[in-house]
Amino acid sequence: MTGLPDRIMRTLLAIFACCMSFAAPVSAAEQVDPCIDCHDDLPDFSLTPHGDTECLECHAGADSRRHRRGLDPVDCAACHDDIVDVQAASVHGETGAQHPTDLDLPACDACHGELHVMRPSSDPASPVHPSRQGETCGVCHGSGQPAPPGVRTIRPIEAYTASVHAEAVHNGDGGPGCSDCHTAHSPLPVTDPASSIHRSNVADTCGECHRRITRRFARSIHGLAAEAGVLDSPVCTDCHGEHRILAVGAPDSPVSATNIPTRVCGPCHSDLRLGDKYGLPADQVPSYDESFHGLASRGGSQRVANCASCHGVHDILPSTDPDSLIHPDNLAATCGKCHTGAGSRFAIGPVHVLAEETPNVVAYWIRAIYIPLIWVTVVGMLLHNLLDLVRKTRTYSLWRRRAPEKCVIRERMSRPFRVAHALAAVSFIVLVVTGFALRYPESWWTVPLQAWDSEFRGIAHRVAAVGLMGACLFHFAHLAVSPRARRRMAAFLPKAADFREFAHRLGYNLGRRPAPPAPVRVGYIEKVEYWAALWGTVITAVTGLLLWFENFTLAWLPGWVPEAASMLHFLEAILATLAILVWHFYFVIFDPAVYPMDTAWLTGKPPFARAEERGEVIREHDDQPGNTPTDV
Repeated sequence: MTGLPDRIMRTLLAIFACCMSFAAPVSAAEQVDPCIDCHDDLPDFSLTPHGDTECLECHAGADSRRHRRGLDPVDCAACHDDIVDVQAASVHGETGAQHPTDLDLPACDACHGELHVMRPSSDPASPVHPSRQGETCGVCHGSGQPAPPGVRTIRPIEAYTASVHAEAVHNGDGGPGCSDCHTAHSPLPVTDPASSIHRSNVADTCGECHRRITRRFARSIHGLAAEAGVLDSPVCTDCHGEHRILAVGAPDSPVSATNIPTRVCGPCHSDLRLGDKYGLPADQVPSYDESFHGLASRGGSQRVANCASCHGVHDILPSTDPDSLIHPDNLAATCGKCHTGAGSRFAIGPVHVLAEETPNVVAYWIRAIYIPLIWVTVVGMLLHNLLDLVRKTRTYSLWRRRAPEKCVIRERMSRPFRVAHALAAVSFIVLVVTGFALRYPESWWTVPLQAWDSEFRGIAHRVAAVGLMGACLFHFAHLAVSPRARRRMAAFLPKAADFREFAHRLGYNLGRRPAPPAPVRVGYIEKVEYWAALWGTVITAVTGLLLWFENFTLAWLPGWVPEAASMLHFLEAILATLAILVWHFYFVIFDPAVYPMDTAWLTGKPPFARAEERGEVIREHDDQPGNTPTDV
């Protein structure tokens, strides 16, 4: 027999061993060599978790059913009866939650791998190693392929793969895999109170890794409500998400600075049903959205305070609790985290307040006065200019707009005035765009401002504010050093004749007077414009500085000042912007006397028709002492 091939030799020895089993039973240990002799193509079984297990311990029936081809199915319950019983009652088991009849439930080897190549869960090559659990569970729960019948696919694997948990697993930092949250052998439906992912158990499940955080959450207003069985109270997954849990600093994370008000706190605190059920104030979210913090957050600022900045993150307590960050005794310290000295001398005013419901008396009267003032002023300007446009459209023909020969138009704006005007015009336009971009951050025209940097808008607004104040200082410096400029500006002082001119022009535009008012170089139109611009600049500059240097304001001025300054700044900006659009733009662009533009701001001299209106045209026979062709 020594000359036979090794394969035949091993086969004969195996047959002989089997025949000998009829004569006397042998131990499992004695069965190993014959099995290996026949199954020498198997991988090294000693590397598996069952490496010390004999073949017949799993392959029961091999010693008594030799005449049958094949073996009984491996019965894992023979050794793992406790695990098999638990798994049977889970969503993966036959006796667990109700399944469709055609659902193919996973067996042990579906997750752990085939018996002979199985690896310990600590081995990175194991299908149940944390780094591969997503891949293993994704066979049924992934959405990259058609789902098995009866399996709901909501892209959990893809979501988990993008999470900080998966990243920690990939980096070897001990992040959780699927089984850490859903359990390995007893996953239950989320609706089952015994499930590890049931709302009442989520905090405990997350607490397996985040113990310190969950201890703080447990004594918070949300944690106490959840512990009491209030299912509407938020738990970890409501704020952080379920599978796609992202880092706090990630822009797409629900708990990022810009998303907390809208995706975390807002959905509950602006829900009418929850508000009615639990008595939640309805003004919390809208008032925050209207505040500077809310507006800046909506504009993409990552640095501005959000809900968590003041109320806390996991340790949110009611304002009546002495340990609460928003308890009256703690407000100065809470606000002082960002605004040094806030509330140290004066009490901090109300925070969550809607503009129309403000208890701030000064802010209330500012709003009560300014809103009607804006309506009356702007509507009055529109009517005035509409009447003027209709009258001049009938009166001014093209030939009247052409300057006759041998005439000189006086210079209306000297170079210093034009420099101040240009600086003020550019600054004002930038202020309007960047200012209203804060107030209406979701508007389409604010997108370019947010594209570069979330802080760009604020920087541009402040630079423009300095430019506008600089234009005013340059203007007053010019007046201080130029006697001619002071004489010219003296004509802008209001006089009783201005009211007579207004009445005359109104009568003329209405067809009650045959001729327009007598020419006057500085009439009520220019005076209203100048003093309104000066007033608006002073108001917006003062209130803007109070808001710009908010630490000084909060530390040294009464608590009503910030809200009142914000209210006045915004309403004055609306009035100034509408006045420029309706009043100034009409007389320098759309007025038939200057259309398409009054060129005085470029050349210093107005068009002929405008100069004729103001008596600024000098003809040959007008060349008399005092009729100089230039002025300031």
